[in-house]
Amino acid sequence: MSVQERKQRERADRERLIVATARELAEEQGWDAVTTRRLAERIEYSQPVLYSHFRGKREIIGAVALEGASEMAVAMRSATAAASTPRERVAALARAYLHFAERNPAVYDALFQLDGGLAYAQEDTPEQLKDAFAALIEALGEVAGEGVEPELFTEVFWASLHGVATLTRSRRLLPEDAERRIELLVDRLAVL
Repeated sequence: MSVQERKQRERADRERLIVATARELAEEQGWDAVTTRRLAERIEYSQPVLYSHFRGKREIIGAVALEGASEMAVAMRSATAAASTPRERVAALARAYLHFAERNPAVYDALFQLDGGLAYAQEDTPEQLKDAFAALIEALGEVAGEGVEPELFTEVFWASLHGVATLTRSRRLLPEDAERRIELLVDRLAVL
């Protein structure tokens, strides 16, 4: 391995460490606790080293969001792969989405609540975000209904899931009704 390759590998390792540490700190204490000073202390590098990887917190949030989008896509595809009917796929997708949001609140915020400097629904949308949306379309496109654009239906279903996730997390919806909400979404929105 050349010196150049070793330096590139070390740089990539440092970047992964920064993102993992930011994510960990955000999950423990919230995004307000994620500062370059705290990150530098936790990873035992100077603040200038952090700035050599990310221009600031906004870019770190974006990196966490991209990582989270990839994880969410895997979780949704994994959940829907075992389902044998369209209804089972849609219900599995909804459960996987809501479970991801509940188990990863800081990542979910990075994806959908905070400004990570990422473009959504545009030509320059990062591939990880496009793939997460594609994972939704894969399960929802077949139940959109005749004459309904699969992408538009997916946006509406996704918005419903996002609303349920956000309102449940903020304790505006009772958690014990979670399964009933999923059943209602599946039965009323999807054409099965």
